[in-house]
Amino acid sequence: MIKRTLFFGNPAYLSTKNEQLVVNYPDEEQATKTVPIEDIGVIVMENQQITVTNGLLEKLTYNNVALINCNQQHLPIGLLMPLNGHSEQSERFRTQIGASLPLKKNLWQQTVSAKILNQAGILQEKGIPVKNMQHWAKNVTSGDTQNHEARAAAYYWQNLFPIEGFNRQQNGIPPNNLLNYGYAILRGITARALVSSGMHPTFGIFHRNKYNAYCLADDIMEPYRPYVDWIVTDIVNQQGIPEQLTTEFKKQLLGIITIDVKLDGKRSPLMVAMSRTTNSLYECFSGSARKILYPEYV
Repeated sequence: MIKRTLFFGNPAYLSTKNEQLVVNYPDEEQATKTVPIEDIGVIVMENQQITVTNGLLEKLTYNNVALINCNQQHLPIGLLMPLNGHSEQSERFRTQIGASLPLKKNLWQQTVSAKILNQAGILQEKGIPVKNMQHWAKNVTSGDTQNHEARAAAYYWQNLFPIEGFNRQQNGIPPNNLLNYGYAILRGITARALVSSGMHPTFGIFHRNKYNAYCLADDIMEPYRPYVDWIVTDIVNQQGIPEQLTTEFKKQLLGIITIDVKLDGKRSPLMVAMSRTTNSLYECFSGSARKILYPEYV
């Protein structure tokens, strides 16, 4: 079942009744709305005048809903996740933490290779030569010691947008603002899937910044980033370089959750595919599999 994404950009009072999310608005002319909580996958709260009851937070947590809140600049800054996301959580944590360094290096090798191939797929669709990208993807070493990820990224960002000298930077020129927003949503989806699979999103296979609570999420989302890039390139092609991150652009970026991706020969919504990816990651940690299932951009 495809979970719903709810975006709240106006003042609202969010509560619960009869296993429903109940939305009341300050404007009395706006009718009260309800949504079954079991149908929700992600909630994005952007407005500073949104009130949420603790009873609703409890039910959202039990249903593993990723609740994302935004700052005054309307950018995602927080993510509420359950403490207990899987019946075997304690055992799975120990298995995850006990993963050997060679295994983690191999998993990172697979991750970087999949990311570069998906980036190549985006460029190839635009008619840009990608033999070098395919070569880099094929020759990623364990742990990516030769840093093929960076080589591919430099070529990728030079050719993705029709903007001279464009670089991917957090505080860079547009459309970096759209990319930032899309990646933040993707990060929330990834963290949600990791918790559902009984793993802790902090303990990464490559990322290890002590100030980062989502190192593993940042690892596993890498091959999925090109799908955000695809949405942003479509916006740029249709409407030019966007100076402002409008509500309409945010809605388009939130569509990342339901777009179809191909994984292991089958097509499914990205949120479903992400769960398959994180489940396969745990199988690698436990020794029952050797390959992470990542999507292929085709």
